[in-house]
Amino acid sequence: MAAPHEETDGRGGLPGHPPDDTLPLRMPARHAPASPRTAPTSEPEPKGGTARLAKSSALMAAGTIVSRITGFLRTLVMAAAIGVGTLNDSYQVANTLPTMIYTLVGGGALNAVFVPQLVRAVKNDKDGGEAYANRLLTLVVVVLAGATTLCVLAAPLLVRMMSPDIAADPQRMALTVAFARYCLPSMFFMGIHVVLGQILNARDRFGAMMWTPVLNNVVTIAGFGAFIWAFGGFTDSGVGPATITPEGVRLIGLGTLLGLAVQALAMLPYLREAGVRLRPRFDFRGHGLGKAVGLAKWTLLFVLANQVGLTVVTQLATKAGATAERAGHTGAGITAYNFAYQIWQMPQAIITVSVMTAVLPRISRAAHAGDATAVRDDISYGLRTSAVAIVPCAFAFLALGTPMATLLYASSGTEGAQGIGHALMAFGLGLIPYSAQYVVLRGFYAYEDTRTPFYNTLVVALVNAAASALCFALLPARWAVTGMAASYGLAFAVGIAVAWRRLRKRLGGDLDGARILRTYTRLCVAAAPAALAAGAASTALLHAVGTTALGSLTALLAGTVVLLGLFLALARLLKLPELNALFTMVRSRLGR
Repeated sequence: MAAPHEETDGRGGLPGHPPDDTLPLRMPARHAPASPRTAPTSEPEPKGGTARLAKSSALMAAGTIVSRITGFLRTLVMAAAIGVGTLNDSYQVANTLPTMIYTLVGGGALNAVFVPQLVRAVKNDKDGGEAYANRLLTLVVVVLAGATTLCVLAAPLLVRMMSPDIAADPQRMALTVAFARYCLPSMFFMGIHVVLGQILNARDRFGAMMWTPVLNNVVTIAGFGAFIWAFGGFTDSGVGPATITPEGVRLIGLGTLLGLAVQALAMLPYLREAGVRLRPRFDFRGHGLGKAVGLAKWTLLFVLANQVGLTVVTQLATKAGATAERAGHTGAGITAYNFAYQIWQMPQAIITVSVMTAVLPRISRAAHAGDATAVRDDISYGLRTSAVAIVPCAFAFLALGTPMATLLYASSGTEGAQGIGHALMAFGLGLIPYSAQYVVLRGFYAYEDTRTPFYNTLVVALVNAAASALCFALLPARWAVTGMAASYGLAFAVGIAVAWRRLRKRLGGDLDGARILRTYTRLCVAAAPAALAAGAASTALLHAVGTTALGSLTALLAGTVVLLGLFLALARLLKLPELNALFTMVRSRLGR
């Protein structure tokens, strides 16, 4: 992307195409051979520029955090309104479609290819890139308007593709198609939001793109809140595919669509303030847009691999959830999988991304200078520093996933909340390779290599799909989604092994492996007994006081205190310098 931020549409991401590590970042560097670190990688930056970068990074980080939190709150209100069973599964399938299709139609290429050209146009063109921006916006509007129209008409076909199990049930099929026809137009507004945001980013105005998704979440929360006001909460109404009214479907659907529309339209005042005049331009020929389309092939394949994995998981999870619900077990479908995923990926989205936001410019400059040693050192720093927080978080999900979910999703019913908790525990340790791969892939992007990340993503998608299918075939329906959550982490463990070997070869055979392995080993040695003790304490309390909201809160607080206290004590004994480095970084941010 043009700026060191992580794109989000306010939805929080879905397994198979998480927003934080699937869309390639194009960095201003050229392919360079490995070389010893003999000279500084860059000129010192002016103090004013450094201050502006720090301010922009802080603003973006704050926007990302608030967006993630409000996105998470949206899932809580959603669960309180329609539960976490087959009704919500239908909504999840419908709401996945616009993100999936937008990414396939052009979202990946937009960020990987067109945005860097937009940045160059802003810097080099006499009009500050305004003509190029208007051509790009016009092209996106035309393409997405056509694609959206076709997709709305083809909604039954798309739902059948995503979930043959839903398609086999006429009642659920009609419901999911109705949801899809409200949700699919949101893909148009996603594209508009991204283009307008990147036009602002290219002019060093980063805040709007990071904060407007909060409006999307607030509007969607209001829509589900209105549903609760009109029809009652799920624990009282027990609403399901057979009992939800057309008015209820309309309220949820319009709230979802309106959220994305508000998110996109909220960019317009910022553009006026930046002096950008928007007007349609259809003179596409001879201005680099055709060449950009040709450069996007690896990005398209990259995105396609993710979407295939997402489709397989969605099909299997919706079928497992429906089978489990017929057997009397709710919260075992795609909704439980997605809700657990949203909790699980938050440490990566906040911690790892924050660390790499600071490191990414250095990696890019080092790659541009041909300083492979500097690239290696910065990748090593990013892995070790982020691991100090990621490793204990991963073990915390494993130990405390159940009380965490039964507290947060108490309004959806105990069994449904426990289903989310089991999936969260299964995701748990996969956070470690998931975060590590995010860092390692930045090394390839620094050299403008998008082909290697495509192959890596293909490996991850294939392993995830195969392992998920195996879990679906071998496990009882109520546990299939839990197995699929574990499969996701397994896929990234294989992916990081592949990416590690390729990057090590790219950097001349040295990736500081011994030092990194030593850090991760020490962290796991400190976290494992802490998680075991915390899990035992929280489980005992849950059995003693029950899985009510109060009981879950008590168990979660007790488990957290045990885990943190024991982990920090053991980490101090093991003398981890990265722990002090992370604390120093946090204190410096809080002190600003």
